[in-house]
Parts: sequence; structure tokens; C-alpha cells
Amino acid sequence: MQKLPKIQVDNFNLHYGNFQALKNIDLYVTEKEITALIGPSGCGKSTFLRSLNRLNDLIDSVRCEGKIMIDNQEIYSKSCDVVSLRKKVGMVFQKPNPFPKTIYENVAYGPRIHKVRDRKKLDMIVEKSLREAALWDEVKDDLNRSAMRLSGGQQQRLCIARVLAVEPAVLLMDEPTSALDPIATQKIEDLIRSLKKSLTIVIVTHNMQQAARVSDTTAFFLHGEVLEVGSTAVLFTSPKERRTEDYITGKFG
Repeated sequence: MQKLPKIQVDNFNLHYGNFQALKNIDLYVTEKEITALIGPSGCGKSTFLRSLNRLNDLIDSVRCEGKIMIDNQEIYSKSCDVVSLRKKVGMVFQKPNPFPKTIYENVAYGPRIHKVRDRKKLDMIVEKSLREAALWDEVKDDLNRSAMRLSGGQQQRLCIARVLAVEPAVLLMDEPTSALDPIATQKIEDLIRSLKKSLTIVIVTHNMQQAARVSDTTAFFLHGEVLEVGSTAVLFTSPKERRTEDYITGKFG
């Protein structure tokens, strides 16, 4: 059975003042699959990723045109509630950014913001989220420890748990392993693969091997455009565009 598009982007353009960062983006992101965004630095990958939960709204000079639909809802319409959107479309950043609080309070933070007050319910959410982030067994006996004392890889999994605690439908990941060692990177990649059972995931990565390992679909960005998009297996072995092949084989980037 054909999977439905979770995210549908039609002719999307984004300007920072007079500079056009994204140009005529058309992209479908399939539900409960992993889509990798690849391309050289400055090509628009992270800008596009932040467009999917309107984080670019925080920049004064930004102007957008075109449509982004998530579950058939136009996220740039005036009727879209941005707080609800960012609950539905969670984000994990390049460097782990835990709050200077306990492990427990990091994960409970989102549910508390969304009016969950019952301690038993919070306990259940914290345990479930930490389990989903493959961190529970490592921290369950010390949930009151400062999150800042965790290793880099553990902090990144804690940040993933913090996002999962508000039950998003989409998870955006902006180079989530670039600051991590190979062992921690493998744990995050294993986690990403396990999470696609319940989530739609879009990941920006500079690591070609990582994109090949974890994603179902890959989109190649160049100079603010999507130059090519397709099945990861096909795009990496027989790309249609010469510039895609040149980038994948390391001739530039």
C-alpha cells in the first residue's frame, strides 16, 4: 500500500532581506519514513528544515512564499497556531542543548508547559520518553542528576527524549551527530531507525554514509534549490544529475 505524504511543499521560496535562500522548493515527505537532506554548506538545507516548524519566523528579515502542508494543513496560514505546530513538529539541533536542570525535569518540561500536572502521569511520560530515546537503562537510577553531567551522546538522546515527551508527529534533526564520537553516532542512528515506526523524520546531514545508512529518501540541495530527490538507494548509486554525482563522489562540497 502506498504511503501518504506527511509533508507537501509546493513552490516554496524564502528570502532573508534581499537574499533568496530557498528557491521554488517542491518536495513530498512520506509518512513514517526518514528523509535525508544533503548538500554543501550554505545550500539551504538547515533553512528549509527550520521552515517546517516556522523557526525562521524568529528572524526579522525573513519573507516566505509558497505552501507547506503538514497533514493537509497550511502551516504558513494565519489560522495556524505556531505553538501547536512546534509541538507537532519537534526539532533536535546540531549540538546537544539540555536545560541546566535534572534529567527528569528536562523531559517533564514540555508536558508541564502543556498543562500536565499529575506527578504519576509525568513519571510515566518521562520513563516512556527516555525508553523511546534508548536512554532509560543508563539513567533510571539517577533521574535527579544534572543533565549537564551526561556525556555528549547521552545529552543528545536526552534532547530527543525531551522532544518525544510532547508526542510529535514529525521529528526534524539538524546534523544531530556532527558533535558526537562514532560510538555515540551509531546509537543515535539506531535510535533514528527505530523511531520511524511512529514518526516521520527529516534529517540534515553532511555525512554521505549516514544518509545512505539511515534514510529512505534523499533530497540533494544546491544553491537554495532541490536539484534531485529520490530513493536513497537509487540516488546514491545512479543519480540523474551530474552535479549530484559530483557531490556524492566528493568532487565538491
